[in-house]
Amino acid sequence: MSGVASSAGTYRIEVVREGTEIIARNILDSLPEWFGRPESLNEYVAATTRLPTLVAYTENGKAAGFLSLEKHTSVAAEIHVIGVARDQRGRGCGRKLIERAEIMLKADGVRWLTVKTLAACHPDPHYAETRFFYEASGFEPIEVFPDLWGEDTPCLMMLRPIG
Repeated sequence: MSGVASSAGTYRIEVVREGTEIIARNILDSLPEWFGRPESLNEYVAATTRLPTLVAYTENGKAAGFLSLEKHTSVAAEIHVIGVARDQRGRGCGRKLIERAEIMLKADGVRWLTVKTLAACHPDPHYAETRFFYEASGFEPIEVFPDLWGEDTPCLMMLRPIG
């Protein structure tokens, strides 16, 4: 796939089928504020080997971020996990990954993209930043599931139309 411009240069975004677990582990291990639960981190890493996974590379070939998609129905898919390397945060990498995912999904007839994150009723400031990122990327809050992930981690589902 061709490169896409970012405020820090150009990202080359590709669908990657092999080696995703290494890329995901390296990025997620460096973000314990969001991925500090070993069992969840291991599940996210494993998911990259079975789900379509996009990887954004910097101009020098370093993995800057990744996004794994899970298609639930013919018209709806979910960002199962997204991670952006700490040194690439705020440079457009996450937004470009979502935009590229949208292009792929639209070509497949998908009309809705969802994502789950920690709900605002939880005081974690890192997830407040995450929700802000998703809202700035066109997602809207749809529903809170108070105990989907356990009573201490209320889940917020967000939705973005594709197209």
